[in-house]
Amino acid sequence: MSKNALVLAAVLLSACRPGPKIVVDPSPTALDPVRLTEVLQLQFRDLTAAWNRGDLDTFMAVYTEDATFVDGYRPKRGNAWIRSHYQAMFAPGAKRDSLDLQEFTARPLSPTLALVTARYVLYRGSDTTARGPFTVVMEERTDGWKILHDHSSSDPR
Repeated sequence: MSKNALVLAAVLLSACRPGPKIVVDPSPTALDPVRLTEVLQLQFRDLTAAWNRGDLDTFMAVYTEDATFVDGYRPKRGNAWIRSHYQAMFAPGAKRDSLDLQEFTARPLSPTLALVTARYVLYRGSDTTARGPFTVVMEERTDGWKILHDHSSSDPR
């Protein structure tokens, strides 16, 4: 056997040697999806109640300072921008439709991250004024679950 053939054989044999065993945990999260959904549903019930009573501060408290918000046009960053987006609806005397959330589910992404999907419905009296799906990525922090990213869309009219 030639010297080149021996080198090639040695390289191939070393490439075929088993490497370190990699263990992949098929479920990296210790969060129970049913329990997570229950916990976050309660938080979103409080959020909905804050919206319906016109309490912008409580409504905004669930967003992180650097949260990203996508409203169908482009991403915006920061709690201040999100607050300014909602501010007019919470001004004294402003007409703000009532909020209801439907089809709420939460899915653990890691031990401290979750994906929430739901549908919002805004209504005035018995008339629906707007509705659509939203997804939020939430992170569990020392002060509770907070929204890192919010992508809200409206249904076609």
